[in-house]
Amino acid sequence: MTKGGYTLVFISKDSTFSAATKQRMTDTFFAVYPREAKRFNPRTLKRITFVIDPAYDGVAATGNGVATYSPKWLLAHPEDLDVVTHEVMHVVQAYPEDSCPGWLTEGIADYARYAYGVNNVAGHWALPDYKAGQQYTNSYRVVARFLVWLEQHGHPNVVTALDRAARNRTYTAGIWKQQTGHTLDELWASYVAAPTVQLAYH
Repeated sequence: MTKGGYTLVFISKDSTFSAATKQRMTDTFFAVYPREAKRFNPRTLKRITFVIDPAYDGVAATGNGVATYSPKWLLAHPEDLDVVTHEVMHVVQAYPEDSCPGWLTEGIADYARYAYGVNNVAGHWALPDYKAGQQYTNSYRVVARFLVWLEQHGHPNVVTALDRAARNRTYTAGIWKQQTGHTLDELWASYVAAPTVQLAYH
Protein backbone atom coordinates (compact mmCIF):
# COMPACT_ATOMS: atom_id res chain seq x y z
CA MET A 1 0.00 0.00 0.00
CA THR A 2 1.22 3.50 -0.82
CA LYS A 3 -0.01 6.68 0.82
CA GLY A 4 1.47 10.16 1.12
CA GLY A 5 4.68 9.15 -0.61
CA TYR A 6 5.34 6.18 1.66
CA THR A 7 4.91 2.50 0.77
CA LEU A 8 4.33 -0.38 3.17
CA VAL A 9 4.91 -3.94 1.99
CA PHE A 10 3.25 -6.39 4.38
CA ILE A 11 4.39 -10.02 4.31
CA SER A 12 2.81 -12.61 6.58
CA LYS A 13 4.41 -16.02 6.94
CA ASP A 14 1.59 -17.03 9.29
CA SER A 15 -1.60 -18.10 7.52
CA THR A 16 -3.57 -17.68 10.73
CA PHE A 17 -2.47 -14.08 11.37
CA SER A 18 -5.42 -11.80 12.06
CA ALA A 19 -6.50 -9.70 9.08
CA ALA A 20 -7.85 -7.14 11.54
CA THR A 21 -4.48 -6.85 13.28
CA LYS A 22 -2.76 -6.53 9.90
CA GLN A 23 -5.06 -3.64 9.01
CA ARG A 24 -4.55 -1.94 12.36
CA MET A 25 -0.76 -2.25 12.06
CA THR A 26 -0.96 -0.77 8.57
CA ASP A 27 -3.11 2.11 9.80
CA THR A 28 -0.66 2.73 12.63
CA PHE A 29 2.26 2.85 10.22
CA PHE A 30 0.66 5.46 8.01
CA ALA A 31 -0.41 7.48 11.06
CA VAL A 32 3.00 7.62 12.75
CA TYR A 33 5.82 7.10 10.26
CA PRO A 34 5.26 10.31 8.29
CA ARG A 35 5.18 12.30 11.54
CA GLU A 36 8.38 10.71 12.83
CA ALA A 37 10.04 11.27 9.46
CA LYS A 38 8.96 14.91 9.27
CA ARG A 39 10.47 15.74 12.64
CA PHE A 40 13.59 13.64 12.67
CA ASN A 41 14.64 12.53 9.19
CA PRO A 42 12.73 13.66 6.08
CA ARG A 43 15.20 11.66 3.97
CA THR A 44 14.27 8.38 5.63
CA LEU A 45 13.30 5.35 3.54
CA LYS A 46 10.08 5.71 1.57
CA ARG A 47 9.48 1.95 1.31
CA ILE A 48 9.20 -0.17 4.45
CA THR A 49 8.55 -3.90 4.78
CA PHE A 50 6.74 -5.61 7.65
CA VAL A 51 7.24 -9.35 8.10
CA ILE A 52 5.09 -11.49 10.38
CA ASP A 53 7.38 -14.41 11.13
CA PRO A 54 6.38 -17.37 13.35
CA ALA A 55 10.05 -18.39 13.50
CA TYR A 56 11.01 -15.13 15.21
CA ASP A 57 11.00 -15.65 18.99
CA GLY A 58 11.38 -12.05 20.15
CA VAL A 59 8.75 -9.30 20.06
CA ALA A 60 10.00 -7.27 17.11
CA ALA A 61 13.25 -6.23 15.45
CA THR A 62 14.17 -3.86 12.67
CA GLY A 63 17.04 -3.58 10.21
CA ASN A 64 17.58 -2.32 6.67
CA GLY A 65 14.02 -1.10 6.33
CA VAL A 66 12.49 -4.43 7.39
CA ALA A 67 10.54 -4.76 10.65
CA THR A 68 9.96 -8.33 11.80
CA TYR A 69 7.16 -9.05 14.25
CA SER A 70 6.23 -12.11 16.30
CA PRO A 71 2.69 -13.31 15.56
CA LYS A 72 2.63 -15.00 18.97
CA TRP A 73 3.22 -11.66 20.67
CA LEU A 74 0.59 -9.87 18.61
CA LEU A 75 -1.93 -12.66 19.19
CA ALA A 76 -1.36 -12.36 22.94
CA HIS A 77 -1.17 -8.53 22.87
CA PRO A 78 -3.45 -7.38 20.02
CA GLU A 79 -3.62 -3.82 21.36
CA ASP A 80 0.15 -3.39 21.32
CA LEU A 81 -0.05 -1.58 18.00
CA ASP A 82 2.57 0.95 18.99
CA VAL A 83 5.24 -1.69 18.78
CA VAL A 84 4.99 -0.45 15.18
CA THR A 85 5.65 3.13 16.29
CA HIS A 86 8.82 2.03 18.10
CA GLU A 87 10.10 -0.19 15.30
CA VAL A 88 9.60 2.26 12.44
CA MET A 89 11.34 4.94 14.48
CA HIS A 90 14.42 2.73 14.19
CA VAL A 91 14.10 3.08 10.41
CA VAL A 92 13.90 6.85 10.79
CA GLN A 93 16.89 6.84 13.13
CA ALA A 94 19.17 5.04 10.65
CA TYR A 95 22.13 5.58 12.97
CA PRO A 96 25.49 4.31 11.72
CA GLU A 97 26.93 1.50 13.82
CA ASP A 98 28.44 2.66 17.12
CA SER A 99 27.41 6.27 16.48
CA CYS A 100 25.86 6.60 19.95
CA PRO A 101 25.19 4.42 23.01
CA GLY A 102 22.61 1.68 22.53
CA TRP A 103 20.65 2.90 25.54
CA LEU A 104 20.11 6.23 23.79
CA THR A 105 19.01 4.60 20.53
CA GLU A 106 16.34 2.60 22.32
CA GLY A 107 15.44 5.48 24.60
CA ILE A 108 14.74 7.75 21.63
CA ALA A 109 12.68 5.00 19.96
CA ASP A 110 10.54 4.66 23.10
CA TYR A 111 10.34 8.45 23.34
CA ALA A 112 8.88 8.40 19.82
CA ARG A 113 6.44 5.70 20.90
CA TYR A 114 5.32 7.95 23.75
CA ALA A 115 5.14 11.10 21.62
CA TYR A 116 3.54 9.66 18.49
CA GLY A 117 1.85 6.47 19.65
CA VAL A 118 -1.81 6.01 18.76
CA ASN A 119 -2.86 3.14 21.03
CA ASN A 120 -0.61 3.16 24.08
CA VAL A 121 -3.48 3.43 26.55
CA ALA A 122 -5.32 0.39 25.21
CA GLY A 123 -1.98 -1.39 24.87
CA HIS A 124 -1.26 -0.81 28.58
CA TRP A 125 2.07 0.81 27.76
CA ALA A 126 3.35 3.72 29.81
CA LEU A 127 6.55 5.39 30.92
CA PRO A 128 7.48 4.11 34.39
CA ASP A 129 7.67 6.34 37.42
CA TYR A 130 11.22 6.93 38.57
CA LYS A 131 12.38 4.33 41.08
CA ALA A 132 15.50 4.50 43.24
CA GLY A 133 18.43 2.82 41.60
CA GLN A 134 17.42 3.47 38.02
CA GLN A 135 20.18 4.63 35.67
CA TYR A 136 20.02 6.07 32.18
CA THR A 137 21.81 2.94 31.01
CA ASN A 138 18.58 1.06 31.78
CA SER A 139 17.53 2.19 28.29
CA TYR A 140 14.06 2.02 26.68
CA ARG A 141 11.23 3.55 28.74
CA VAL A 142 13.50 4.69 31.57
CA VAL A 143 15.47 6.87 29.16
CA ALA A 144 12.35 7.94 27.27
CA ARG A 145 10.87 9.36 30.46
CA PHE A 146 14.14 11.17 31.20
CA LEU A 147 14.04 12.72 27.72
CA VAL A 148 10.48 13.92 28.30
CA TRP A 149 11.60 15.39 31.61
CA LEU A 150 14.42 17.26 29.86
CA GLU A 151 11.97 18.69 27.34
CA GLN A 152 9.72 19.88 30.13
CA HIS A 153 12.58 21.41 32.10
CA GLY A 154 13.92 23.93 29.64
CA HIS A 155 15.34 21.84 26.81
CA PRO A 156 12.55 21.37 24.24
CA ASN A 157 14.92 20.63 21.35
CA VAL A 158 17.26 18.19 23.05
CA VAL A 159 15.82 14.97 21.59
CA THR A 160 15.91 16.33 18.06
CA ALA A 161 19.53 17.42 18.57
CA LEU A 162 20.60 14.07 20.02
CA ASP A 163 18.93 12.19 17.18
CA ARG A 164 20.59 14.37 14.54
CA ALA A 165 24.01 13.97 16.15
CA ALA A 166 23.69 10.19 16.25
CA ARG A 167 22.70 10.03 12.59
CA ASN A 168 25.50 12.39 11.56
CA ARG A 169 28.14 10.63 13.66
CA THR A 170 28.74 13.80 15.67
CA TYR A 171 27.45 12.43 18.99
CA THR A 172 29.90 12.70 21.87
CA ALA A 173 29.38 12.83 25.61
CA GLY A 174 29.92 16.56 25.34
CA ILE A 175 26.69 17.11 23.43
CA TRP A 176 24.66 17.08 26.62
CA LYS A 177 26.55 20.07 28.00
CA GLN A 178 26.47 21.81 24.62
CA GLN A 179 22.70 21.48 24.48
CA THR A 180 21.80 22.06 28.13
CA GLY A 181 24.77 23.57 29.94
CA HIS A 182 25.11 20.44 32.08
CA THR A 183 26.75 17.05 31.75
CA LEU A 184 24.63 13.93 31.36
CA ASP A 185 25.42 12.85 34.92
CA GLU A 186 24.47 16.28 36.24
CA LEU A 187 21.19 16.18 34.34
CA TRP A 188 20.42 12.70 35.61
CA ALA A 189 21.15 13.80 39.19
CA SER A 190 18.71 16.68 38.80
CA TYR A 191 16.12 14.29 37.38
CA VAL A 192 16.57 11.88 40.28
CA ALA A 193 16.15 14.72 42.75
CA ALA A 194 12.85 15.90 41.21
CA PRO A 195 11.61 13.44 38.57
CA THR A 196 8.06 14.73 38.15
CA VAL A 197 6.83 14.99 34.56
CA GLN A 198 3.44 15.67 33.00
CA LEU A 199 2.49 12.78 30.76
CA ALA A 200 -0.32 12.41 28.24
CA TYR A 201 -0.99 9.26 26.25
CA HIS A 202 -2.94 8.45 23.11
